[in-house]
Amino acid sequence: MTPSFRTLRHIAVASSLLFGLASQHATAADSGKITIMVGGITKLIYLPARLTEQLGYFKDEGLDVELLSQPAGVDAENELLAGAVQAVVGFYDHTIDLQTKGKDVKAIVVFGQVPGEVEMVSTKAADTVKSMADVKGKTLGVTGLGSSTSFLTQYLAGQHGIQSTEYTMLPVGADASFIAAIKQSRIDAGMTTEPTVSALLKSGDANVLVDMRSVEGTKAALGGTYPASSLYVQAAWADSHKAEAAKLAHAFVRTMQFIHTHSAEEIAAKMPDDYQKDKPLYVSALKASLPMFTTDGKMPADGPTTVLKVLSAFNPSVKGKHIELAKTYTNEFVGVK
Repeated sequence: MTPSFRTLRHIAVASSLLFGLASQHATAADSGKITIMVGGITKLIYLPARLTEQLGYFKDEGLDVELLSQPAGVDAENELLAGAVQAVVGFYDHTIDLQTKGKDVKAIVVFGQVPGEVEMVSTKAADTVKSMADVKGKTLGVTGLGSSTSFLTQYLAGQHGIQSTEYTMLPVGADASFIAAIKQSRIDAGMTTEPTVSALLKSGDANVLVDMRSVEGTKAALGGTYPASSLYVQAAWADSHKAEAAKLAHAFVRTMQFIHTHSAEEIAAKMPDDYQKDKPLYVSALKASLPMFTTDGKMPADGPTTVLKVLSAFNPSVKGKHIELAKTYTNEFVGVK
């Protein structure tokens, strides 16, 4: 039977609709949107992520960037490996850890030349915990097990000959959940960042035990600079998206320069209101955090070896393994305009 004109017309319309939907899907898939997962977007160690967006630098580069947040860096890392996001703002040490697991991931912009982490001790436990030499039998808070805070905690305790079996590490996240863990005495001490540090100092619920917000404090604790907050991507993505990687790096380097040429008050004025419910506290936390940031997004020369030393001491994946540090980061993109 010969199909009628109406039937042919219906087939044409249906085909057109299917083609349109397929094209729409392809356009969405190839839209060029870059999704970045941040390991706790309100943490000041990761300030450059939201600040770059607020300053309009992503748009200046012609980039469509979406920022998402996970409370722990180890979760953000998993999102990257699953292909759910193109980049992560998290600790550089993940790139070393992942190399031992056969994953080629590299930092393309370094934000923090030091961790920006602070070991806080609850005022209730302050009489018995005066340094990391006193943590035997105590419960120590970390953002997540297997996170950067857990490795740093183990290293600091290990410096005093205390094994990880001699204390308990409890994952308590960051921000409000960390503060709650201190207030409820679920942890005796714990590692966190600004603005949580300033909030605990203001409330009187905790004191500083080890301060790694400055280069001096970090060198005293770890023996060198410790590049931490960074933008890292899968090496294959960087190789196949060199233009986008360079634009991302350029946007972030502009932000690093903004940070070093503006006051804490001026930087705070650019941030969303919900980041600074207590504005004086936020500004105070910012002032304490500014020394941690690089000026140019480049990897500090002695940084990778310090990080490897810490990870080799307590990360079972890294201990005793040969690591090609040159593959864990690149300065290739930060100098590209």
